[in-house]
Amino acid sequence: MQYISPLAPRADGPRRLVILGSTGSIGVSALRVVAEHPGRFEVLALAGARNAARLAEQAAALRPPRLAVLTPEAAGELRALLPAGYAPRILVGPEAYVELATLPEADTVLAAQVGAAGLPPALAAARAGKVIALANKEALVLAGHLFRRECHRHGAMILPVDSEHNALFQALAGHDPRHVRRLILTASGGPFRGCSREALARVTRAQALAHPNWSMGAKISVDSATLMNKGLEVIEAAHLFGLGPEAIDVVVHPQSIVHSLVEYHDRSVLAHLGPPDMRIAIAYALCWPERAPLALEPLDLVRAGHLTFEAPALDMFPCLAYAFEALRAGPSHPVAVNAANEVAVELFLAGAIGFMDIPALVARALGAHRPQDVDSLEAIMELDAATRATVRAWAANP
Repeated sequence: MQYISPLAPRADGPRRLVILGSTGSIGVSALRVVAEHPGRFEVLALAGARNAARLAEQAAALRPPRLAVLTPEAAGELRALLPAGYAPRILVGPEAYVELATLPEADTVLAAQVGAAGLPPALAAARAGKVIALANKEALVLAGHLFRRECHRHGAMILPVDSEHNALFQALAGHDPRHVRRLILTASGGPFRGCSREALARVTRAQALAHPNWSMGAKISVDSATLMNKGLEVIEAAHLFGLGPEAIDVVVHPQSIVHSLVEYHDRSVLAHLGPPDMRIAIAYALCWPERAPLALEPLDLVRAGHLTFEAPALDMFPCLAYAFEALRAGPSHPVAVNAANEVAVELFLAGAIGFMDIPALVARALGAHRPQDVDSLEAIMELDAATRATVRAWAANP
């Protein structure tokens, strides 16, 4: 087993931090960690897509010298909301995220954008030799082979923020990677665990967004409901830890107390447990190799009661199986699967398709895809765009 990049000591002093996706659920939780540890971080830049109101609140509290949004309209709204006497530089567009990710004075970049849009700035941060606290799983799903190469070439370091991969990272610490037998990712099962196919066909947007354990954004909540989120995490784990699909398993653990496990060759299994709060994983990545104290309720195993585990129902939630199939097929297949899923989720959230149309569109895209060369960012983005266009056409003309 080979971790994606060499783990190097981190410099003393405040972490000079750029947060891409500061207005999303991960970004908001990260800023709670920052607020809890004054003096440990220096926030240099925040990027908040189109949520100008929330970004203005964050910026007013932290006063970073740079902000970024995706549209000129959001920039105008943001500028009007900032307090008098505070005039940061406001960057606009996807290229603004790349500029922030490569700021010479920054040492740590929290990549917390959702979807394939997070790939270019995260890869740019790797090429700039940054420490990347990676919460954007799609970056590794689409380009894990590129990240491994660029991190080694430029001395960058990726620290996982996804709770499951962060749990694996912790359970692997201090152990010889050659002794690892398999990684076991846990899944809550989502809000529809145990539902019939008939019930799944009637799922509404509101139901899909009501995750039983975690507070997440809309896209990730739907992915959790279809188990595609876990499928993407399987692909991410393969790239992050350098293991094949045969060495990665998934178990459903509805209580979300055990975040993932590592089995070693002597049959020892080390698990990471904790309350379902993303601040734990975020703080570990941002502060590594130290552990920062957090104002969280301690885990009470007696109150938690029974911890249960079961196999995922792949007949009801086939997206997980499609992700494994894509990982086995080659580097371009995950690009097609991810693009199809992002479009399908977007259409479902807009009310254009039903819940079970999501795995149907993913399966169609996987079946239609033929291997392609994806050894560059440009090739990946071209395949991503082409797949999205095809899936939209299929949905419009079922």
